[in-house]
Amino acid sequence: MVFDRAYCQQAVCSPSRTSVLTGSRPDTTRVWDLNTHFRKALPDVVPLPELFRNNGYITQGVGKIYHGEASTHSGLDDRQSWTDSATVNVSAATGDHKETKTGGTGRKKRTSTKSKKAVAAKVTSSARGTAVKLTSTDRGPAFRATDEPLNGGGEGKLADQAITALQNLKTQSKPFFLAVGFHKPHLPFNSPKAYWDLYDPAKIPLADNLFLPKGAPAFSLVEKAEMWSYSGVPDVSHVPEDYARQLKQGYYAAVSYMDAQLGRVLDELDRLGMADSTIVVLWGDHGWKLGKHDRWAKHSNVENDTHAPLIISAPGMKTAGQHTASLVEFVDIYPTLAELAGLPLPTHLEGKSLKPLLDDPKTSVKAAAFSQYPRTVDGQRLMGYSMRTDRYRFTKWVHRDDPAKVKEFELYDHHTDSQENVNIANHPGNKDLVTSLSRQFSESLTLAPLVE
Repeated sequence: MVFDRAYCQQAVCSPSRTSVLTGSRPDTTRVWDLNTHFRKALPDVVPLPELFRNNGYITQGVGKIYHGEASTHSGLDDRQSWTDSATVNVSAATGDHKETKTGGTGRKKRTSTKSKKAVAAKVTSSARGTAVKLTSTDRGPAFRATDEPLNGGGEGKLADQAITALQNLKTQSKPFFLAVGFHKPHLPFNSPKAYWDLYDPAKIPLADNLFLPKGAPAFSLVEKAEMWSYSGVPDVSHVPEDYARQLKQGYYAAVSYMDAQLGRVLDELDRLGMADSTIVVLWGDHGWKLGKHDRWAKHSNVENDTHAPLIISAPGMKTAGQHTASLVEFVDIYPTLAELAGLPLPTHLEGKSLKPLLDDPKTSVKAAAFSQYPRTVDGQRLMGYSMRTDRYRFTKWVHRDDPAKVKEFELYDHHTDSQENVNIANHPGNKDLVTSLSRQFSESLTLAPLVE
């Protein structure tokens, strides 16, 4: 089943992944950045893989599951989640990016002077003669068509290791929990050339709302995000059209590249005769702006960033192949998997099982989905909490040490403004609507001072 309206809890890697794997919101995990491990605030919490491990499952991860590499326990991975005997030795070359403390990503490997000059020449051409500055980093270009084979590169290696893991798990007498963390379409958009050739950049449409939401606070969207940590990205706020098309072509190619590798893993699950007894969940940790609002990457509360992929396949589903438009959140994944597997639900969970939707896609499990993102504005530490209802996106920016103090409201009507181009929170005729949505927000989510 495809969940057409699934939302992450915070549109950046580690906080989002932590919410999925603990079943808790960022204010509970205290993970709002790329540096903090959830066990600092929740030392005894039982994450999703550990729940399965505690109930007799072999739990194994390859690639990026938590904010790090599961197979090598690097970064912010959680050792308690995995069965030690099942750990796969994954080469460090499986990924070609690393999140930075500022929310950026980058390659560890230095790019040669020759390749940098090539990227610089391409960007200057894209700018149609406009003088642009190039970022001086050693993270490599933001996109690149490689000469690797279809199933080569980092994603191909991850698929190979996942396939090997499935073959090994087939011989075991215990049930298994296998997490496979593909990196793409994360920056940099590096994929074998064959996937780039699937798309004609001249036919790729550009965003038609190259402006910030009218009436919204300027801080709601950051001007230059992680993309500018790569070499060759024009040092301008408005990316030239030719360069924007190349970025989108690279993003599309990265999606197709990852999708092909996922297909190989699912084909092997089928070939081994395990598909009919295996629950499969596909999720992406956040959305990504491709020029919408004249911005790129994530790091905000807008629909483009908080809306993310979610597909669930479970044995015996009567509704297989269908879609649901019901609102769901990523904190719902944990209780859903636990219920489908018949495991006891921990008391700390903050989401709801989506099993009712797997039985009836027209039903509903909640009236709203919540996301959030922190900002520091003129020395003021704020948290923007966003509530997505069936019709509206309602966001309020509050002071982190006193959430009763509201700095700004945002309100977008998706019936008339699906791109969230006009903030109507301050329109005189919407006063009662803002009051009503504020009441719904308070009844659904309790805010407390965030003291670190």
